[in-house]
Formats: sequence, C-alpha cells, structure tokens
Amino acid sequence: MAPSLEIPIIYLDLQLSWPPLNERILSSMCRRSVAAHPWHDLDIGPEAPMIFNCVVEIGRGSKVKYELDKRTGLIKVCLVFYSVASFLDPIDVLVIMQLCGTSEPVIPGCFIRAKAIGLMPMIDQKDDKIIAVCADDPEYNHYNDINKLPCHRLAEIRSFFEDYKKKENKLL
Repeated sequence: MAPSLEIPIIYLDLQLSWPPLNERILSSMCRRSVAAHPWHDLDIGPEAPMIFNCVVEIGRGSKVKYELDKRTGLIKVCLVFYSVASFLDPIDVLVIMQLCGTSEPVIPGCFIRAKAIGLMPMIDQKDDKIIAVCADDPEYNHYNDINKLPCHRLAEIRSFFEDYKKKENKLL
C-alpha cells in the first residue's frame, strides 16, 4: 500500500494548487545539496583501532573500482584497471580475505570489519595504504603481521599497487 500524500499547510491555508509535477521535479533536481549516504558517517566500530569498519570499493577479481560520488550520494565507476585486480578496497585499506572457502567476491558498497596487519608506503603523495585482513574470515583473521603472509600473496599485493599507481601515473 502506498504511503498517504500530505499536502503542505501553505497550500491548504492559501487555497493554492500544487505546482505542476514537472516543475516540482525540476526544482528538486536543481537543488544543490550533498546527498546523504551511509559511507559518509560509517562508524569506525567499537573495537577500533584493533578492528575497524571499512567500505569495499573494488571486488576481488574485478577490473572496475567504484567510489562514492559525494555530490549525488551514488556509487560511480572511478577506474578501470589494465590487469585483473585481486583484492578489496585498495585506495585506503587493502583487505585480504577468502570468504570462508568460497571464491565469491564481496560486492562494492558493503562494509566489512578489518584488522590491520601492515602498511604499504606510497612515495608520491605519502598516502600510505593499510594492509588488512577481514576480521570475520577464519582463513585470514589469524594473521597479525603482513610478513607472515605467503610470499606469493605479498607479490600479488605489490603487483596490484604497481598496476594501480601506473593507472594514476604515480610512483609506488
């Protein structure tokens, strides 16, 4: 059942008619406001700094990175990578996870609880990247140090960031 339509008091008191629908739509579209979105106010979580919430911007195996458009509140395509990206959320936090034995990626836009295990220093803008594991993934949540990851996983992380920085014409 559709919600009831409430007519603003000003129209009832002054016996004014509603503006035509297309005028109301145009007026609504022309307003300059920042759309509300859960990413803007995502709480860091009660267990921070040990375990913190972060938003997935790129799914495992995807070549497409998404990000929040702050003006509209919508998720937009930010980058398309040359090689296949292998991880989640590489911009601020790279989260390594297996999802309990499944190969299905976490979808962009959802948030996960992460545990930091290392840092990837960036030369260009000094925007170091946090390397983390999913706190709820039994395959990886026992890792506390990036150097304890298998060598091939460390090589994949480095390769991912090299490709990512190449796309932005920046140095790793």
